[in-house]
Amino acid sequence: MALRDALLSAAQTPHRLRRRALVTPTPAQELNEVRDRSGPRMARRLEWYDLVGIGVGGMLGAGVFVTTGRVARDTAGPAVFASYAVAGVSALLSSFCYAEFAARVPVAGGAFSYLRVTFGEFVGFFGGANILMEYVLSNAAVARSFTDYLASTCGVTEPNAWRIQVAGIAEGYNALDFPAVALILLLTICLCYSTKESSMLNMVLTGFHLLFFGFIVVAGFWNGKARNLVRPHGLAPYGVGGVLDGAAVVYFSYIGYDSASTMAEEIRDPACALPVGIAGSVLLVSALYCLMSLALCTMLPYTEIAESAPFSSAFREKVGWKWASGVVGAGASIGIVASLLVAMLGQARYLCVIARARLVPACLAKVHPSTGTPMNATVFLGFCTASIALFTELQIVFEMISIGTLLAFYLVANALIYHRYVKLGTNRPLYVLIFLLLLTLSSLGFSLSRRIDGRWRWGMALFGAICVAVTVIFHYTTQQDVAGPSSESWTVPLMPWPAAASVFLNVFLMTTLKLRSFQRFGIWSLVITIFYVCYGVHSTYAAEENEIGNAMIHHADMDIS
Repeated sequence: MALRDALLSAAQTPHRLRRRALVTPTPAQELNEVRDRSGPRMARRLEWYDLVGIGVGGMLGAGVFVTTGRVARDTAGPAVFASYAVAGVSALLSSFCYAEFAARVPVAGGAFSYLRVTFGEFVGFFGGANILMEYVLSNAAVARSFTDYLASTCGVTEPNAWRIQVAGIAEGYNALDFPAVALILLLTICLCYSTKESSMLNMVLTGFHLLFFGFIVVAGFWNGKARNLVRPHGLAPYGVGGVLDGAAVVYFSYIGYDSASTMAEEIRDPACALPVGIAGSVLLVSALYCLMSLALCTMLPYTEIAESAPFSSAFREKVGWKWASGVVGAGASIGIVASLLVAMLGQARYLCVIARARLVPACLAKVHPSTGTPMNATVFLGFCTASIALFTELQIVFEMISIGTLLAFYLVANALIYHRYVKLGTNRPLYVLIFLLLLTLSSLGFSLSRRIDGRWRWGMALFGAICVAVTVIFHYTTQQDVAGPSSESWTVPLMPWPAAASVFLNVFLMTTLKLRSFQRFGIWSLVITIFYVCYGVHSTYAAEENEIGNAMIHHADMDIS
C-alpha cells in the first residue's frame, strides 16, 4: 500500500506543482495559522537594544578576523577597506528591504517568509534554503577560525597545531578540528536553554569585543605608517576589479543582520525595533570593518599580511608587541564566539519556519514549551555545522559562501518592489515583472561588460544608462498609482530606488565570484529543487487536503448540531 501511494503521489507531481509552487499565503496567515503549527509561541522578551546587539554581534568577528587577511593579500591589497565599504553599501540597501518586510511580517522566517508571501512557496523555499546553507557553511568557517585565534592567544603560531591530521582522507578534509566542534556544541546547548539569556550573553561578549576593536584600531594606527598603504605596488595593486572582487568575498560578513530579522517573533515592539536594529547595526559594523582593515594595512605592507590570524601576526611579528598579539587573539576569539552565537540563533529560526510551512519534517518546527526556543531545529543544525567544521578547511568553505546570500538578498529586493507596487498598489503584475526583468538583465549586462577586454567601458556605460532609464520610467509611471503603505509600519523611503540599487549591486557582486562558486551553487540548487519536487510539494499538498477535509467535517458537524 505504501509503494502504491508513493507511485500515485509521483504521478500527480505535475498537478501538485501547479497547485502549490506559486501559492502565496497572506501576512495574516503567516502571523497566525502558520505560526500556530509550532505549538507554544516563542517568548517575546527582547527589546530594541537586544536586536542592535544581535545585529552587531552577528556581524563583528567573522568578516575582519576571517577574511581580511586573505582579501588584502591576494585580492584587493591595501584597498581592502574599500571592499568592505562597497559590501557595506550593498548590505545597507538590502537591510532596508529586510526592515520593511520584517515590520510588515514580524515572523521568524526572514527571507523565506518574505519571498513566500510575495512570489510563492517554491521561490520562498529556494531563497530560504540558500540562506540556510550560507549560515551552516559560514558558521563552520567561523568556528574553525576560532581555533586559529585561540591557539594564537596561547602563543602557538602554527595554524593546524591544534588540529589532528588523519591519513587516508582527502586533502582539505583531513585536519580534524575538535575545538571548533566543542564550541558549536556548547553554543547549541546555550541556545536551547533560552533566547533572552543567549541575548544577554551576546551583549556581554559584544561589549568586550567592541573594546578590543577600539584597542586594535588605535594601536594599529599608532604603530602604523601611511606609506604602507601605497607600497610596494600602490593603494589598489589589483585595480578596481580587485576591490570589487574583494567586496564579493567579504560580503558574507554582513549576514548577521539577517539574523536580527529572524528574531521578529521574540521582540516586544517589532515595528519600531526591527528597522533600528537591522539598518543601524549594518551602519555601525561597516564603519568598524573599514577602520579595522585600514589599521591592519597601515601596520605592514599587504604582501606581508598573514592569511591566518592576520591581526595577531601583525602585532607579534611586525610591531613587536607580543603581549598585544595575545590580547588580539583573545578579543578575536570573543568576537567569533558572539558572531557564531547569533548566527546559530538565526539559522535555527529559519529552519523552524520552513518546517512550519511543511517543506521539511514538521518536528523541526516545534517550540519547546518551557524554554520558548525551537529546540529541535537548533540541535539538528548544530550537528550539521559541527560535522562540517570538523572536516572541512576554510578555503573550501569560502568558495561556497556569498553566492547564496547574494542571491537571497537579490530576491528580497525584487520581492519588496513587487510587494509594494502590486500587492499594496493597483499596478498590474506583468508591468512590474517586466521592470524587474529589464533591471536584472541590464545589471547583468553592466556586470559582464566589466569582464570583457577592449570595449568594455562602452558596455558598462550603455547598460548602466539602461538601468537608470528603466528605473526612472518605472518610478514616474507608477508612483501615482501605488496605494500608500500603512503608517503603522516602517517603509523604505524613495522607492523604488533603494531596492533597485540593491538588485543592481547584488547582481554585480555575484558576477565577481569564481566559476567554482557557481558550479557548487548549481549543484546545491539542483538538490534544493529535487527535494522540493520529491518531498516539499507532496507534503504541503497533503496537508492542504487534510485541512480542507477537516474543515468540511467541522462544517457538517455544525450543520447537524
